[in-house]
Amino acid sequence: MTRIPPARGFSDGQRCRVHVYDLATGDDRIVFEHANVLLEAPNWAAEGLLLNGGGLLWSLDPDAADATLIQVELPGVPTLNNDHVLVPGTDDILLSANDGQIYRAPRAGGTAVRITDPDDPHWHFLHGVRPDAGRIAYTALELADGRAVQGGIRVANIDGSDDRAITPGQVADGSEWSPDGEWVYLNTEVFSPGHAQIARMREDGSELEQLTFDERVNWFPHLAPGGEATVYLSYPPGTQGHPADLTVELRVVRGDDWAHPQTVATLPGGQGTINVHSWSPEGARFAYVDYPFG
Repeated sequence: MTRIPPARGFSDGQRCRVHVYDLATGDDRIVFEHANVLLEAPNWAAEGLLLNGGGLLWSLDPDAADATLIQVELPGVPTLNNDHVLVPGTDDILLSANDGQIYRAPRAGGTAVRITDPDDPHWHFLHGVRPDAGRIAYTALELADGRAVQGGIRVANIDGSDDRAITPGQVADGSEWSPDGEWVYLNTEVFSPGHAQIARMREDGSELEQLTFDERVNWFPHLAPGGEATVYLSYPPGTQGHPADLTVELRVVRGDDWAHPQTVATLPGGQGTINVHSWSPEGARFAYVDYPFG
């Protein structure tokens, strides 16, 4: 029997803070704090931020003088995790749930449709949608004794058909297409087992190219809509996976200058901080979450 994990919650004395970072000015602004609902993984839609928390989807206007958390009603959808991505050119969002399946729903709320096959032996954790909205990329976790263990990346049509692996034999995660649709960016341990680094490859799995070369453990590359910058999450050396509640860094790469990343924030976080694409539609800002104590 497959174990479905519960929604993540706070440790004693912990809270979450939603930040907005301005790429041009370096201004890092806290737009919302909460000590009851642990918010994770902001997307940035035209109408504002979408985050998960307590297994539900929430909306938040980061520019409001008094930002208010509003639940997005998705009747019949199982408890959500923090993997969700907007569908380009539509008003929809794709959501990963804790039953291991991916659902498509109106991002303002409403009836959802499951797009993955429940008989597929993998758990599906969505990370990327191609800019033409034709394909998705997700992390496929293998099941062992009813529990999910790290797998690789697969791509499929947005209706779930034509599903295939593009990282066979790799431990990989965090897949996201470049704005021109030519590359899939990801973090992978293929270069050094147990040590995730940022890379990119073609959609067919060819031309794998390592982009970061350091002692830190690097996850979740997210490209600005115009391709002018990339932000990624950087863990301390020796970190296994992408756990919560560590001192982590957010690093920004300007253009294609991967040799000179800039650390723009050092914060208490990790899991939930920036799991999914969170750039504003015009590419000037990105959102993230930290989890301080006290």
